[in-house]
Amino acid sequence: MDLHDYKDVAENYDRYLEVMYQTSQNYDGFVEFYTELAKKYGSGGIIDIACGTGAVVLGLAEQGIIADASDLSEEMCNVARRKAEDKGYKLNIFQGDMTSFDAGRMYSLAIIARSGFMHLPTPEIQRAALLNIRRQLCDGGILTLNTFDPLPFMQAEQMKTSDEDFSFRLEYINAEGKREKIYTAVTYDAVSQIMSGKWKFETLDDEGKVIAERIRPLTMRQTYRQEMKYLIELCGFEIEALYTGYKFKPADELTPSDLVWVLRKVDG
Repeated sequence: MDLHDYKDVAENYDRYLEVMYQTSQNYDGFVEFYTELAKKYGSGGIIDIACGTGAVVLGLAEQGIIADASDLSEEMCNVARRKAEDKGYKLNIFQGDMTSFDAGRMYSLAIIARSGFMHLPTPEIQRAALLNIRRQLCDGGILTLNTFDPLPFMQAEQMKTSDEDFSFRLEYINAEGKREKIYTAVTYDAVSQIMSGKWKFETLDDEGKVIAERIRPLTMRQTYRQEMKYLIELCGFEIEALYTGYKFKPADELTPSDLVWVLRKVDG
């Protein structure tokens, strides 16, 4: 299991992300970016893959754009469904593995937001996901997904640590109204390119004493930009655009970036 497969994580996901991104600009323009893509490419249907608790699919619905959504985690899907129902949206949100799901229809736009694609741990599994999504895209359909350029100095630091070397990440109020602290520990394996670790959640009482603790695992693969380009070509896509961040700023070849890929299905 991974971090997002746990009920307690799904129920608190939006709460701690809100705190996590208060001081980060990494997701500025997040929903607006996908809204623009939906308007440009989504006339033949849209699916939000690895939808989590529904940030994208619900953001689109608020703009009057109805999309399907899927996630490997049933717990995440449950939260997304409840949020959609609370807002009065009738959305098709279903549990599915991006390497094998079959939506029973075609789409002109598929979205894998945030780090969804990076949770696929091997090139073989990445390829299976791209090919499966390609099969469900219309001719010339668009897939967008995110990666980041690995930074050697950070990899070197992570190679010195273990998944028991916890550092404080943030404090938030959980779904039960209690203070909770999150600590993370990350290590990196240069051979597999796997960044693995643990998230530790400490629940506090009113006096700040720890009354409960739980550990949740997390695994992500760092995929290099050139490697990604070969994988894209191998799986029958071409690069429509490559951005750094969500302001439609083109990525350059020399500056390490958080990358947003916009890929077009090649006919044939």
